[in-house]
Amino acid sequence: MPDMMQTARQQAMPEQVKIGVIEVAAFNDMTVLLEYIVPASGAVFAGSAIAVNPEKVLTASDNTSLRDVIEAADIRYADGIGVVKAMRRRLKRHVARIPGCELWQALMVRAAQYQVPVFIIGAKPQVLAQTHDKLIAGGTLVVGAVDGYFKDEAALIAQIKQCDPRIITVAMGSPRQELLIQRLQQAHPDCFYMGVGGTYDVYTGNVKRAPALWCKLNLEWAYRLVLQPSRIGRQLGLMRYLWWYWTGKV
Repeated sequence: MPDMMQTARQQAMPEQVKIGVIEVAAFNDMTVLLEYIVPASGAVFAGSAIAVNPEKVLTASDNTSLRDVIEAADIRYADGIGVVKAMRRRLKRHVARIPGCELWQALMVRAAQYQVPVFIIGAKPQVLAQTHDKLIAGGTLVVGAVDGYFKDEAALIAQIKQCDPRIITVAMGSPRQELLIQRLQQAHPDCFYMGVGGTYDVYTGNVKRAPALWCKLNLEWAYRLVLQPSRIGRQLGLMRYLWWYWTGKV
């Protein structure tokens, strides 16, 4: 039965589009991805997901180690609008942009709906505590929480095995969170893993996300640049991706 379910899932996975050196799944909307991870049957997908944006495409083309980390994820979804536009042009149809922070929040709501046990890792102790309490208040079955400053990975793994979660999300930044996920998967494979970066900070209001209009216009990157001018170096680096897009290399 598990093999049949896995085959059905593989058939349900949308086509992959190669953006630079990364294969990205072309989801029509976020709901399709959510139902893929936690279907109505409650049988949570055992694997991992990673958000793909132009910056990761660029870095992966130059850094084989990071490329390996990204390719190790079972689901690579389009987060950055630059990736989405390239996919839409290639497929000549709609491809949804799926912001990682929105996917995580929707996944937590779905986990609450089906009472899927969740384990959260990462962020500062205060932020993690706030995230934990807010999730519990929303009905999410949080069975464990460890902040990003833990020292004993063996103890973390032992706690995960004892709690037996089906969803684990890690907020530690890339590629640190993805590398940890790979190690955790070896010890606790029957679980869905997702790296979420600074999502807990946004969820708890400790970091302000771009206003709705900026998000609607896909200008979150510009809003972050206004708040953090030090990001200008990273943004200038994206000019290379823009050149690739204009010349049809992505």
